[in-house]
Amino acid sequence: MRDLGAGFGHLLRGQRWVARHGRAYGFGLLPGLITLVLYTAALVALALWGADAAAWATPFADDWSSPWQGLFRGFLTAVLFALGLLLAVLTFTAVTLLVGQPFYESLSEQVDADLSPDGSAPRSGLPLWRELWISARDSLRILVRAGLWGVLLFAAGFLPVVGQTAVPVVGFFVTGFFLTEELAAVALQRRGVDLRTRLALLRSRRTLVWGFGVPLGLAFLVPFVAVFLMPGAVAGATLLARDLLGEEDADGEGAGAGHGESVPHAPAVPPARDDR
Repeated sequence: MRDLGAGFGHLLRGQRWVARHGRAYGFGLLPGLITLVLYTAALVALALWGADAAAWATPFADDWSSPWQGLFRGFLTAVLFALGLLLAVLTFTAVTLLVGQPFYESLSEQVDADLSPDGSAPRSGLPLWRELWISARDSLRILVRAGLWGVLLFAAGFLPVVGQTAVPVVGFFVTGFFLTEELAAVALQRRGVDLRTRLALLRSRRTLVWGFGVPLGLAFLVPFVAVFLMPGAVAGATLLARDLLGEEDADGEGAGAGHGESVPHAPAVPPARDDR
């Protein structure tokens, strides 16, 4: 349970950090605003034409009597919109990070430099185009995983009782995990930590990840909130990455001290990448 509180603490510390650094916060808002406009348009289109899509997908219900046809297609329309909203939450971070890669990279470096005892921040040493390529490639891999989870949860939603109780809870934990992975990737990629190692790190401290990602995922469901929390979420994920790797803060204490857990460390040099 201590890790659960520590994860939430990193989220709050990240928001406080950007509150003290107004310029970094202002630049960090731009990618989220761009992505929000695109996602809002997509969800509005889904709300307007979701009923037509449900009718097109269920021609076998054309001859059903009232009210069963309306109830069935209305239920499918609601499920379709809920699935779209879930996918929007799952993918918003990935798309925003891709759009705002230079902004968030700079913000994460500032957090690292602020906390490092020597005032330095790890850097990948890669040109921007390669960083964008690696980020896009890894994000796609994560989205595939998240999409598979989304399909499974969508199917499980039809189960009586379980679909209306346990499935939404599991969905938030899945969302929180993948949100945290995408956000922490900004700091971990600069340290040469590849996707497989990142996932291993996150799985080794699941309660820490859930403490950070689940409240953030819930907050992201509130319209417009995601835009304003994204800069602080990137800062908080940098703190979480330092915790996962056991890096020392400027006060000399280990970032992961006090948790009493063995944490796998990232390789000292970037592993070979298949990004050619």
